[in-house]
Amino acid sequence: MLLLNLPEYSAKIIERDGKNVIFDPIRKKYVALTPEEWVRQNFVHYLINHKEYPLSLMANEVLIKLNGTSKRCDTVLYNRDLSARMIVEYKAPHIEITQEVFNQITRYNMALKVDYLIVSNGLMHYCCKIDYEAQTVRFLKDIPSYKNL
Repeated sequence: MLLLNLPEYSAKIIERDGKNVIFDPIRKKYVALTPEEWVRQNFVHYLINHKEYPLSLMANEVLIKLNGTSKRCDTVLYNRDLSARMIVEYKAPHIEITQEVFNQITRYNMALKVDYLIVSNGLMHYCCKIDYEAQTVRFLKDIPSYKNL
């Protein structure tokens, strides 16, 4: 798989029914190894092992209802009280991060109202903090560690 702009790790990849699958520690199962899934698993590893995000407070493929339709957030980080704290949206490495990608994650946030939004294609990562009182969005230079959220 493509080398990403994330720390390398030993992914658990096996072949099943002639296709590669990768182990997702959050869902605790093997899932199809697509380019977007490769980004997700590398980014999740980064959050857990380098930014100290608790695995127990993360979920992948979170179903939300938005304007009468069902959507799936790629990864959601929760507070200890299980309220949503962060949404992460992944794209395959060949997909450019555009305004439409930010529009997508912003729409998801209409349902969850989190403090942080992250978008990554594995090569470029963008993180912003939302201040609802001041009605501002501030882009951060780095992904914050869990203790600095």
